[in-house]
Amino acid sequence: MKHGFLITLLVAATLFVGVLARAESIPEEMIGDWSLDLSSDEAGWISVELNEGDPEISMAVDTGSIRPHKNVVIEDGHVSFRLRTSRDGRNGPVLYTDDVDFWMENGQLIGHVHRVHADGKEAWDHFKGKKLPPMPPAPHLATVKFGEPIELFNGKDLTGWELRRPWKKNGWSVQDGVLVNETPKTDFSATGSFSNLMTEELFEDFKLHIEFFIEANRNSGVYLRGMYEAQVVDRDSRMQGLQGAGSVFGRVAPSENAGYEGGKWQTYDLTLVDRHITVVLNGIKVVDNEPVRLPTGGAMHTDPTLPGPIYLQGDHTSVKYRNTVLAPRVK
Repeated sequence: MKHGFLITLLVAATLFVGVLARAESIPEEMIGDWSLDLSSDEAGWISVELNEGDPEISMAVDTGSIRPHKNVVIEDGHVSFRLRTSRDGRNGPVLYTDDVDFWMENGQLIGHVHRVHADGKEAWDHFKGKKLPPMPPAPHLATVKFGEPIELFNGKDLTGWELRRPWKKNGWSVQDGVLVNETPKTDFSATGSFSNLMTEELFEDFKLHIEFFIEANRNSGVYLRGMYEAQVVDRDSRMQGLQGAGSVFGRVAPSENAGYEGGKWQTYDLTLVDRHITVVLNGIKVVDNEPVRLPTGGAMHTDPTLPGPIYLQGDHTSVKYRNTVLAPRVK
């Protein structure tokens, strides 16, 4: 009996040491969510978590998967992995690869993305990280006060709006009191040659009412504070669930598909308070005060402690918007 008890203790101790060894394979001060300041001025973030003692590393720059990366190597406090491989077409030749290396130095997360092109040319995108505060508790929305509504779009011209990347093509115009984006793009790929549009004014927490018109098999999005995309597609789009109508793209799936078929005006009422989002699509609440810990793909910045614009996706396909009204939170 005593011998069996000693064996049990030995096994338990061995397992405990194993957990510690795995946990200590990555610096404790590195664990958490990080907003990145990149030399390229792209938006990026890193998340370092422990799953049963094993580190899970997620990272995105501009666009990309939000799932934990595979083949992560941790050595001498450095974390490295392949961020992406870009190809010419789905199975075409490799255009470039992006490899990441980051570490802690004097309490600061620093690192770089190393790009190698097919012709051998190299580029380095250096970054520093800002550790994000933990997610606040869900707000009691019934007690939150909002101020006077602000008309973001005057129905006449683009006053109060600007292109995010002005060197790209501008498909935005005002037609018959409607904000219109026209592009020849018809697929769902992540980026294009046309520009996104954003408000000049920056906002913190708010309620936003906006109406959109999207044809079948077309795609756009409304970004709250430039960080969180409310997906804009028709109800029958091939993008469903986490990427479908009413979703916080890739982060929170809607409770139901409340979208209309393509070619009809639809209505979003979107509330962002304390990093929690409520989505009402066509009068039906499909996301109820859900926490969104990290940005969605295509975000223009990744720090939830900072204000940001209302940001309309124009680098995908044609879309129309109208009746854009924002009521800021009164603290």
